[in-house]
Formats: sequence, structure tokens, C-alpha cells
Amino acid sequence: MQVLMELFLTFAKIGLFTIGGGYAMIPLITQEITRRNWLTLEGVIDIIAISEMTPGPFAINSATFIGVQQMGLVGGAAATLGVIAPSFIIVVLVARYFARVKDHPVVQSILSGLRPAVIGLIASSAFMIVQNALFPDATGNWLQGINWRSIAVFAIALLAIMKLKIHPALMIIISAALGVLFFLWL
Repeated sequence: MQVLMELFLTFAKIGLFTIGGGYAMIPLITQEITRRNWLTLEGVIDIIAISEMTPGPFAINSATFIGVQQMGLVGGAAATLGVIAPSFIIVVLVARYFARVKDHPVVQSILSGLRPAVIGLIASSAFMIVQNALFPDATGNWLQGINWRSIAVFAIALLAIMKLKIHPALMIIISAALGVLFFLWL
């Protein structure tokens, strides 16, 4: 019962203090999950990848996966309920009053302060993922720690999406095939 409560409260804190959506919550998820030794940094990044490939919101998918890993279906339910409860309550309260106060200078100032912070959170998430995926064993000689296969998949995906305008869903399938090719066969 204690682990279920810890799952619920941990994800309630993540849900409460994450402004800006799923990507902005990655640093907080990473800190909370690794601090509790529920997953390693590599495990968190794997959960991020799985959560992005499965239908549904990132926050709910991540909470469910981590909860299930810790305590089965009941743990998944506790973590999922924890992550959605604060957002649900806040949205219900804000929706009721936001239209009346949205143009108030204090509200506009708060939103102006939150926007760059959200960008910073998303950028720190991207940096952490890039660092772990492309430079997993970085040592004093950074060329030795580079994962060239990952860089190749990254470059192919980036070029395919930006230059060839390949649909991101198709790129996920292509990246999975490239992963098998580069990491299993080569």
C-alpha cells in the first residue's frame, strides 16, 4: 500500500508542477523516477520512446508504464490517477474563471514568465535525450563515446522529416527498421 501511495503522490507532484505539457515534464519525471531508483536514466529514456510510440498523452503513458513496472496494473492505475488528478482539478477551476481574467496584466505577466520556462524545460529534456542517445559513454576523449549508429538514425530521421516531408508516423516505422539494421545486423 505504501508503494501505491508513493506512486500516486509522486505522479501527482509531477502533474501539479509541470506546466507546458508532456515534454516539459521529462526533467521532473527523470529526477523523481531515478531518485527513487524505479528506473535508470536509460530506462526513463526507453519509457519516453515507448510513450511517444503508443497512442495517448505522453504523461499518462509514462505514468502508466512506470506504475505497471513497479506494482502491476494497480500501480499503473495509481500513477495514472496521480498524474491526471492535478491537471483535471486545475483545468476545471481555470476554465471557469480564465475567460474573465485572461486579459488582466498580472495573468498576462504570469503567462509571459511561464513561456520561456517551458521552452527551457523542453530544451533540457531534448539535451538529456540527445546526450544519452548519441554520447552514452562520453569520456575525456568525446570521439570515443559517440554512438555513430544513433547519429546515423538521427540524421536520416531529421533529413527525411524536414527535407523529404515524410510523415512522422512513417518515420517511426522507418527508424525502427533502421534500428534493427544498424544495431542488430551491422
